[in-house]
Amino acid sequence: MNRFAFTLFLAFSTLFSLSIARAQQGDVPKLIWKVNRINIGTVLEEEGLQQAEFEFTHTQDSLFFIEEVIPECGCTAVEYTQDTLQVGESGKVTVSFDPTSSAGFFSKLIVVRGNLSGIQDSLYLEGISIPYPSDLQRAYPILRGPLGFRLRKVNMGDVFDNEPKIKYVEFFNRGEALLDKGALRSVTPPHIQISQVQQFVRPKERGLLMVRYDGKLKNDLGFFEDIVPIRWENVPSSEVKLEIIADLFQYFAPIQKSDLNQVPQLVIAQKEVDLKEISSKAVVRRSVTLTNQGRQTLEIRKVEGNCECLVLEAPKASLEPGESMELSIVFDPAGRKGIDQRNIYVFSNDPVNPVQLIVVKSRIE
Repeated sequence: MNRFAFTLFLAFSTLFSLSIARAQQGDVPKLIWKVNRINIGTVLEEEGLQQAEFEFTHTQDSLFFIEEVIPECGCTAVEYTQDTLQVGESGKVTVSFDPTSSAGFFSKLIVVRGNLSGIQDSLYLEGISIPYPSDLQRAYPILRGPLGFRLRKVNMGDVFDNEPKIKYVEFFNRGEALLDKGALRSVTPPHIQISQVQQFVRPKERGLLMVRYDGKLKNDLGFFEDIVPIRWENVPSSEVKLEIIADLFQYFAPIQKSDLNQVPQLVIAQKEVDLKEISSKAVVRRSVTLTNQGRQTLEIRKVEGNCECLVLEAPKASLEPGESMELSIVFDPAGRKGIDQRNIYVFSNDPVNPVQLIVVKSRIE
């Protein structure tokens, strides 16, 4: 290699190394945020401004300071660290949200810009804002002891066994006594916890109850309803019975498309069973074939109908790859008439379709 060619090669290598180093440095964030998204939960309008703090650490050798923080709208106000920070030092951005500006779910964007090139980070403040109703009695028509509720039941919705689900339930204190958070007592099963959010809820004020439902502790699948009594020990006749409903499911992490053929796969031969015209005096029997078309053992976790009129029997709790079995369905239409539909839910460890539905239709004479 001559001298000119070597010089070109050396220059090219140096530029290539510098570009790699710069690319690697670009991958390192200049600010490390403890979190960049905060959910403040459910907020009542009358509770006033709500605050959340976003904390960060400066990671670069250069001196850093925040040039500006830009909120999405006038409903959020911001304060932030004004100091110039050296590497390893921390700062914070405090966001104040006015709940009178929103109704329902909100997600507010806050943009942070700094003196160093490339610093324009996004923060998000989320939650649910409940406006103050013009007619409290009409807004909370369901009466339970000294409390008024919007709905008869607390619907937790879908609850998975990988993490507890939390729901906030608003109420109106119709009584004459102060409701103290520390005086709240509840008789709950292990999978449910109930607490009062505000320290005090005065007469004619609104409050929030936090319901925490742990599907893993419940250790079951399907639809469930719990009747949970709560009371304030310093308030006579304050017992309230909460009806809590939930649909419980097993959580499966997403799988790669290439792994679809390796997992258990439940195939139901007939997902709609049409019994046509039947007599209300005759018990009807049918069967549906369940097959494991995957390459791992299929576990039938639970088979559940939505009516006591159904008797379901699965001869096995697991199927090997390629194996099938007959699910027995016995339907007793006694006391029913006209067009009827019953649902059967099959829970399995098929990660793509962990819950499958079989519909039983009929016209009962």
